[in-house]
Amino acid sequence: MAKSETKKKNSRECSCKGSKECTCMTSQTLKPSAQLTKGAVIFEPGSTKKYKTGEWRTFKPTIDLTRCIKCGRCWMVCPDAAIKQRKEDGKFEINHDYCKGCLLCTKECPVKCIPYVVEEK
Repeated sequence: MAKSETKKKNSRECSCKGSKECTCMTSQTLKPSAQLTKGAVIFEPGSTKKYKTGEWRTFKPTIDLTRCIKCGRCWMVCPDAAIKQRKEDGKFEINHDYCKGCLLCTKECPVKCIPYVVEEK
């Protein structure tokens, strides 16, 4: 490997210097959403709001509001716009009528306040 190089390591972005010094980006080393560079944001989904698709999910995530730090990462990664910010306190909640249980919110939450259970039918 060259003196300073970037490579993928277990699906994480890693910057390596020399043969043994590597720094990998994880959810703990990423900037809070307020510090991210502004880019294009799609505020409304295409057709997902027209169809309630939550009834066929396998996993049901639920936000622990006592631990939520209002970072908005769950809202940003939700592909179905099932997560909305509450006006009264700025915390986020999941509309289970639209949540498909993909668990992107659970994986992205920096404080791990979105546990999930297996959906019972």
